[in-house]
This record gives sequence, structure tokens and C-alpha cells, in this order.
Amino acid sequence: MVDMIKNLIIAPDIRDKLDDKHHVKEGEVHECFMNHDGPYLEDTQEDHRTEPPTEWFIATTDRGRLLKVIFVCRDGNIYLKSAFDANIKTQHIYSQLSKKQE
Repeated sequence: MVDMIKNLIIAPDIRDKLDDKHHVKEGEVHECFMNHDGPYLEDTQEDHRTEPPTEWFIATTDRGRLLKVIFVCRDGNIYLKSAFDANIKTQHIYSQLSKKQE
């Protein structure tokens, strides 16, 4: 996973959105990738479908902040689409869908 994070690409507009709207730092996204231990889930919402598929997961930062991280893997890189605090509904969805993949 460490090598995978080295290939994390955050476009300038995404970085601005993380900082201004969601108050998420790049380091917190890295921490979530490192601390994550469940599956990556495909985003099946019609307006979020991409090729390759958009994926997401929920994980905690080193300080215990629970974030939803959304990304696309392409050409050996991870392209971050967004990251923000995971609300209760999203946590429940992730928990339910994760159990189905086990």
C-alpha cells in the first residue's frame, strides 16, 4: 500500500475543494489509505460512474477522524476525487456493503 500512496495524484482544483470546503489535508488522505483495512467499494451511482470505476472507502486518520475517500485507479496511479467526513448514513452503507464482499 505504501507504494500505491506514492502514486496519489491530487489535481489543484480537488486540493482546493479539500481545503476550502471539506477542511481535509493531503496528509489525512494518506493516513486513511495507510489505516484502511476493508474493501474498496465501487461507486455505482449513475452520475458518478467512470471508466475505470470510481471507488471509495471509509477509514480513520491517525487522530481518529473518519473520512470517506473517493478515487479512481488509472495507469498505476490513484486519482483522488474527494475526501470528507463520513456521516452516519455513509458509515452504515459502507458497513453493509463491506460485509457482502467478505
